[in-house]
Amino acid sequence: MNTDLLAHSEAIWQAVEPLLPGFTVEVLPSIDSTNTELMRRARAGALDPVLLVAETQTAGRGRVGRSWHSRPGQSLTFSLALPLTPREWSGLSLAVGVSLAESLHPDVRLKWPNDLWLDGRKLGGILVETASLGHGGGASMPRGVVIGAGINLARPDTQVVSAMAAATPGAPAAMPPAGLAEVWMGVTAGEALARVAPALVRDVLRFAEEGFGAFAPGFARRDALAGRPVRLSDGTEGTARGVDEQGALLIQTAAGMRAITSAEVSVRPC
Repeated sequence: MNTDLLAHSEAIWQAVEPLLPGFTVEVLPSIDSTNTELMRRARAGALDPVLLVAETQTAGRGRVGRSWHSRPGQSLTFSLALPLTPREWSGLSLAVGVSLAESLHPDVRLKWPNDLWLDGRKLGGILVETASLGHGGGASMPRGVVIGAGINLARPDTQVVSAMAAATPGAPAAMPPAGLAEVWMGVTAGEALARVAPALVRDVLRFAEEGFGAFAPGFARRDALAGRPVRLSDGTEGTARGVDEQGALLIQTAAGMRAITSAEVSVRPC
């Protein structure tokens, strides 16, 4: 068991429990996916807020079904589950990104809708999922939200970067990884978790009260795509122009401005 993660779990609990009564921290040596496990609990009606951290994920998941694998000491993988009744859900993943970036380092940027970038490379990813709690549906009914994050800690392996750069002919080049240790030398998983987790809880609760608008300025300051040429998954090209009040990506195309939601496209710089 990772004693570093365990050593920081008590301080995290003390910081968060007053905000979320009943809050617990669980540290596991290995699991298929922290998000999958907490979604299983949410669908079974579990209401208590929990932070689930794993040294290793064997079947971690990213957005649109992408896999995310973690190795002990090389990355930080965790999921936060809690019941939530926000005024509206739009922009939650962006607010989570703002929270994590502001906690980690001034150089961390946000690539819409759910990636953390460092020096133009992927540092981490975010996956937000929800499940109904109770019966009746309705806007006032709390939903269980599970917020998962995977953050690379170690400096990227140069052989891995070289292999990713040698993309298959005709296929888009894979994005090389970044590691938090590039800007935070010697960082451990426990140290990174202790820095991001309490702030994340506070910011999610703030989002529930104030919506994405409270985080829009922070996103704009760290928007990695703003002003850059981008290509949508449907082949459309244009220039990224920030996000709207709901967190939709604004793309200036030859046919005019388009507002893109996270369910419609994947976006990469041209």
